[in-house]
This record gives sequence, C-alpha cells and structure tokens, in this order.
Amino acid sequence: MTKSGNIRVGIGGWTFEAWRDHFYPADLKQKDELHYASRKLKVIEINGTYYSSQKPETFAKWAADVPDGFIFSLKASRFVTNRRILAEAGESMERFLNQGLTELGPHLGPILWQFAPTKKFDAEDFEGFLKLLPEKQDGLPLKHVVEVRHDSFKVPEFVALLAKYGVAPVCAEHFDYPMIADVTADFVYARLQKGSDDVRTCYSPGDLKAWAKRLESWAEGKMPDDLPLIDGSRKVATVPRDVFAFMIHEGKINAPFGAMALQEEMAR
Repeated sequence: MTKSGNIRVGIGGWTFEAWRDHFYPADLKQKDELHYASRKLKVIEINGTYYSSQKPETFAKWAADVPDGFIFSLKASRFVTNRRILAEAGESMERFLNQGLTELGPHLGPILWQFAPTKKFDAEDFEGFLKLLPEKQDGLPLKHVVEVRHDSFKVPEFVALLAKYGVAPVCAEHFDYPMIADVTADFVYARLQKGSDDVRTCYSPGDLKAWAKRLESWAEGKMPDDLPLIDGSRKVATVPRDVFAFMIHEGKINAPFGAMALQEEMAR
C-alpha cells in the first residue's frame, strides 16, 4: 500500500482574459490555453457546467487536450442544487449526468454539488439528495463532493450523513462560509478562497507552507492538527487519500501562480 495519496493543486477554469499576457504567454493562442494550463497544474475545476450543459464532443476535446494524470472537477448543474426540495432533483440530476461527461474518461474527477448560501440543513431532505447520487455513470466510478454555505450544516448529523454515503464536504477557507474539515470520503477537496490579488502567490509564504502541510497530512490519511472539526469524536481510518485543492478567490488574477507556488512548496 502506498504511504500517500495523490495531491493535485489547481484553479477554477482556464478561460480568463486577465490571465492573458500574465499567466499565459502573450503569443499563446486562446485555443491553446487549456493545453498550457494543464501542463502547469494538475487539476481544473470547471464552472461552466454549473450554468449550462455541454456536448459530448466538448468533453472529448477537453480530454484530448490534457496530459495523462490530469483531472477535471465538474461543478454540477444549478438546476439540481438550487431547489427547495432536494430529494426531487432526480430528473435534473439525470440530465446533468447524461450530457456526455464520461467522455472525459480517466480525466473525470470529483463532481462538485454547490448549494446556495441560503440553503439550510434539513437532514431528511439532504439524505434524500445523497441517495440520488450514483456510484457510477456509464460504468465510470464517480466521486461526489458537496459545498454547503450555511452555518446550519455545522452539526455532527450532517457529517455522519456524508460519511454514510461516502460523499466529501468542501473544506472551504472563506471569509463568510463555514469551514468543514471533517473527512467523510476516500478523498479530500479544499477550496482556498482567501487569496489576495495584491500578492503574487495569493497567499503569504507562511500560509502556503501551512496549507502544504495540511494537504500532505490528508494525503497520508491523517488529520491536520490546526483545522477545526465539526465532530472531533469520529474515528476516521488512517488510509491514503487523494487530495484536490483549488486556488479560487474573488479577483483570481494570480490564482495560477498561487497554485503553482503551493505545488512547489510540497515538492520541497
């Protein structure tokens, strides 16, 4: 058994005008931006799938443009998560899952189900939603992660539900949204959202070092000793876990440099 899971650090999307002649070379064609970004980083979270469906050919094109081992995380459709009764989302969920995303093949990573900041925890309804999440799509194993952004989710009952269904919470470092660092799946998903556009690497050297240590702890199956847990009494198996971490902050101008700096910190 390996001693550590894979750690992948990345960004949200790859099409951003402010990155041209900044992260991207001035002479790089726009059609080559994914090719370039996927060779500097190891994972990209796609936001466009939250707003609209894509064609199977689009997913296949993305897969053909990136190197072996590169992963895409897909943000799931808003028509699934932005509803009053989550347990009634089955039809919308099927539509999202059947749009052709399995054309990504081995490049398909976690599917991120993001909820509105106004969505409160309702144990019965949320379990109804978790029951809808399939383990496979077209024979391809799926990983699911949920981003909840209301403090009512900071209860042991929520953590227990996620563990029951093997779904991970987003560990969000955010100015307003709750941080849920409890481990409930065979992978960990972190969104680092306190970066500053005034800092070339988004985070200070000390903060990057601290996050590198946390990511490494998770990958080794351990728990970071400096993050709060919702349910600290839970016993979590010490097994290697894959870890996904994203530099995603409001301006995101320097997000690629922050992600690369975090990668470099872990390589030391």
